[in-house]
Amino acid sequence: MNKKKIFNDPVYGFITVPSELIFDIIDHPYFQRLRRIKQLGLTEMVYPGALHTRFHHALGAMHLMNTALNTLRSKNNQINDEEFEASLIAILLHDVGHGPFSHALETAIFKEVHHENLSLHIMHMLNETFKGRLSMAINIFKGTYERNFFHQLVSSQLDVDRLDYLNRDSFYTGVYEGKIGADRIIKMLDVANDKLVVEEKAIYSIENFLVSRRLMYWQVYLHKTVISAENMVLRTVQRARQLIQQGVEVPASPCLKFFLASDLTMQDFQSDHSILERFVSLDDHDIWSGIKMWASHDDMVLSFLAKSILSRRLFKVVISSKPIDPEILLGISELVQEQFKVAEEDVKYLMIAGKISNNAYQAGGESIDILTKSGYVVDVAEASDLPNIRALSYDVEKFYVCYPKEVAH
Repeated sequence: MNKKKIFNDPVYGFITVPSELIFDIIDHPYFQRLRRIKQLGLTEMVYPGALHTRFHHALGAMHLMNTALNTLRSKNNQINDEEFEASLIAILLHDVGHGPFSHALETAIFKEVHHENLSLHIMHMLNETFKGRLSMAINIFKGTYERNFFHQLVSSQLDVDRLDYLNRDSFYTGVYEGKIGADRIIKMLDVANDKLVVEEKAIYSIENFLVSRRLMYWQVYLHKTVISAENMVLRTVQRARQLIQQGVEVPASPCLKFFLASDLTMQDFQSDHSILERFVSLDDHDIWSGIKMWASHDDMVLSFLAKSILSRRLFKVVISSKPIDPEILLGISELVQEQFKVAEEDVKYLMIAGKISNNAYQAGGESIDILTKSGYVVDVAEASDLPNIRALSYDVEKFYVCYPKEVAH
C-alpha cells in the first residue's frame, strides 16, 4: 500500500505525510476521531465558517513542525532522523485527548481529567500498538527528552501549535487581524544553549504574533456570544449529568451516558482500558444528538436549554471590567426564579457568572528568547524597542454574567 500521501490543506497547500509510521498513526481510529471534533467548539454560532476540526489543526501543526526542523537543520543544528520523526509525532498527537467540543466541555464530561493527560495516555496506548516506536515522541511531549528545544517546539509561548491555530482560526473565521507571519517566524528560529531562540531581525514578526494572539482572544475565543453559547452547552450537559445521577431517565448515546453517570478520574482511565475505548468513540455528534433529544425532555431546565441552543436563542451577556455587583447578581437570580419557576439551587443553570482573562505573553514564564546580533540571548519583552510587548504581558481580566433574554431587568 502506498503510504506517501498528500493532504490538500486550504491554509498551507499540500501537506506531505513524511513516513509510513506517521501514515499509520493518522490512519488509526484514535486519530481519525479528530475529524469529528470541531477545533473551535461553538464559535460557528458567531463566525459561520469556523467549521474546521482538530484533525485539520493536527496536520497543520505537523506541517509547520516539519518546516521548523528543516530550518534548524539548515543552520547546522544536529537533528537525527529519529528525533525528526518523533517531533512530528509529538505535535501530531498533542491534541488527541480532546473530547467533544474541545475545551468547552472538558469539565462537564469528566472530573479533573485534563485533555493533555488524556493525550499522553492515548500516546502510551498507541506506543503499545506500534511496539515502542513512539517512546521518544512521548518524552518530547512530556519535556523529559534531554534536548529541550524539541519540547519547546511542541509546547511553549512560541510553539508550532500556536502558530498553526492562530493562522488556521484566522483563516476559517475570516478575522484577518489574527493572521500571523508564521513562515517568517519559523525561518528565523535557531537553537542556542539547547533553547529555542528567534533571530533579532524577526522581533517585529514576534510582536505581530503576540498582538494577533491578543486580538484573536477578544474577537474569537472570548467573544461574548461564544462565551454565552459555550456556557449554555456546558450547563446543558451538567444538567443532564445531574438528572442521570439522580436516577432520572435521560436519553443519550451509550458512551455519553456512561461518562455522565459516573465521576471518572485519570486513575480510572489508567486502571481500566475499556474506559478509554468508550472515550475514543465520543465526539461532537454525541453531544448534538443528546441536545436534540433533550429538547423534548420533561425536565423544564434541560429542555429549555436544549431548545435555546438548537434555535440559537442564546443568553444575554453582560461583560464588565470589574466584578459584577452581588446585588445585581441577586436581582437577576430572583428574576430567573420568578420567570422560570425554578428552585434557588437550579438558578446556576440559567444564570451563569464567571471571569475571563487575556494574556498574550507571560513575561517571567518560559520566555520567548531573542538571539541578538551580538550573540546574547534575551527575553523578547526586554529586547523590543517598542513598549507593546511589555504591555501585552499584562493580564486583562473581565467579568461576565449570562442569563435568558426572557428575564426583564
